[in-house]
Amino acid sequence: MTNPNAILWFRRDLRTADHPAFEAAIKHAAQLGGKVLPVFVIDPVLIQRSGPNRIAFLFRNLRALIEAGVPLSIYQGRPEEVVPRLARETGADVFVTGDAAPYGTSRDVRVETELSKSGSQFVRFETNYIVPPGTVRKGDQTPFKVFTPFSRVWLAHAEGHLPTPRIKLSAVPWFDMSGEIESKIGVPTPIPSDPSGVAEGLPLQGEVAAWARVRTFADRIDAYEETRNIPSVDLTSRLSADLKYGVIHPRQLMPLIAEHPSKGAAVFRSELCWREFYADVLFHRPETVSEAFVPAMNAMETDDGPNADVRFDAWATGHTGFPFIDAGMRQLLHEGWMHNRVRMATASFFVKDLHLPWQRGAAWFMKHLVDGDVASNQHGWQWTAGTGTDASPYFRVFNPTSQGQKFDPNGEYIKRWIPELRDFSAKAVHEPHSNAGLIDYPQPIVDHAAERLEALDRYKAMKGNSLVSAVDTIT
Repeated sequence: MTNPNAILWFRRDLRTADHPAFEAAIKHAAQLGGKVLPVFVIDPVLIQRSGPNRIAFLFRNLRALIEAGVPLSIYQGRPEEVVPRLARETGADVFVTGDAAPYGTSRDVRVETELSKSGSQFVRFETNYIVPPGTVRKGDQTPFKVFTPFSRVWLAHAEGHLPTPRIKLSAVPWFDMSGEIESKIGVPTPIPSDPSGVAEGLPLQGEVAAWARVRTFADRIDAYEETRNIPSVDLTSRLSADLKYGVIHPRQLMPLIAEHPSKGAAVFRSELCWREFYADVLFHRPETVSEAFVPAMNAMETDDGPNADVRFDAWATGHTGFPFIDAGMRQLLHEGWMHNRVRMATASFFVKDLHLPWQRGAAWFMKHLVDGDVASNQHGWQWTAGTGTDASPYFRVFNPTSQGQKFDPNGEYIKRWIPELRDFSAKAVHEPHSNAGLIDYPQPIVDHAAERLEALDRYKAMKGNSLVSAVDTIT
């Protein structure tokens, strides 16, 4: 590397602690007598693919990064055009945290190609995962398709990864954006305001807020195994959006897990591993963003047309007449987030009661989730739809009423999100229409028992034979 300056291109790594690319950029500039230019590029492709909640959370975290002391320059445009131009005019090499997602990988190849034309280096450091996607493999070097064996190898890689100290921002040789250089590379744009349609309940942004969530969760982690499936108590980590944008690196959570040798902490570590497993699956099989991981399942019959659209709208707005499902969908609209147990129930209802394609439901989640991550979201939906890795078998159909009775027995979660049902008893709230009297709450839009049989018939037709013997495991 001969360019004295360093561009630190922030992407999904919006933090100042445990940031290898940041540290390398500082070291590079110090050794060559150069400066560090921190940059974020608002990519129209990614903005178009993101819902208002993720865009708002992104913009708010950019502001938090600036408030923390990083003199971030914001530019809008295609990265393969913006970044090489900045590097050329500033005489800089470019330092980034690696991106293993399909779009990020192809984007970085384009950027690197353009940088090479002017002699600038493109230097990648790790990824937004403890173990970079593509690292964990079987003995024959093929990727894992099942979570449990993946998790054993992943853990061997993950153990020993400890975070590095926070960067002292006051000691960084920042690039001076004033004067002549600004006229060459263009005046940075202000961070745009939040788009319209942002949910009211987005989490607070920035590292300080994220670490407050970590401290709160630290007091609960030992009980995580018992509490993580109860949506009314809200005792999950609530760190998914922070992990999505790299406000916290998952590696930074490993010491917390080590400090708590409990079953709850081990289960939480397993959840981090699931996140990395799905990223690994997408790395090897990028087409599974929209196609079934098990190709034969692409032949499953699904519904479309006006009646399907009516059912979709009822599901999307939380008006299906099934309280546990509707509570989850209303939470999504209000907070841009939904409890994971409820995500599974609402997805199962969408695919197996409404017979709609999982891709359509996944797209709705991605539109509204503040933590919407393409690998976790698409493969979580595929798990429930019975089309993916480690999939819940298609013939396992979640009962939308009994799921609420089991995981929200007192109806506290339902009543929080469906005010029409707040006066019902703990028992009656799960089946409000079985009680006498009129209420301002929709009748069930489907008969679950009938739709379960319809789902099984479609599976039989697709398979061309009778169901496997495990039909009696339906819940």
